[in-house]
Amino acid sequence: MPTSPSTVMPALRYKNAPAAIDWLCKVFGFEKHAVYPGPDNTIGHAELKLGGGMIMLGSQKDDVYARRFKSPDDLGGYETRSAYIIVDDADAVYARAKAAGTIVREIQNTDYGSREFAVSDPEGHSWSVGTYNPWRVPAS
Repeated sequence: MPTSPSTVMPALRYKNAPAAIDWLCKVFGFEKHAVYPGPDNTIGHAELKLGGGMIMLGSQKDDVYARRFKSPDDLGGYETRSAYIIVDDADAVYARAKAAGTIVREIQNTDYGSREFAVSDPEGHSWSVGTYNPWRVPAS
């Protein structure tokens, strides 16, 4: 098994990957780890890190592998995945997200001790954000 801060990295496709990278960095605080441009203002591959985690993304394209990916817009707004981001200050991230996206679940306190909300990015991908950290909670 590789030793790295995160061994699971969600991978996404965006119609406008450069704009998605800017949005993810501005709203959630991701940092560019690597960005490999493609032709015509596309992104061949990008890696964004946040704390000990990382996501990978690229521009939608029409090849054998990428044809299998559909955006929420292509699916009538439905999704087949979501991601949860652990933050220390959910209210601060919520304020940035509300100014830059569509809140799909207002910020709230949960029964399991989290303060969290959900937002859609400009292309309709859902992101849940909260203070719940399963690595700090004893397993039951």
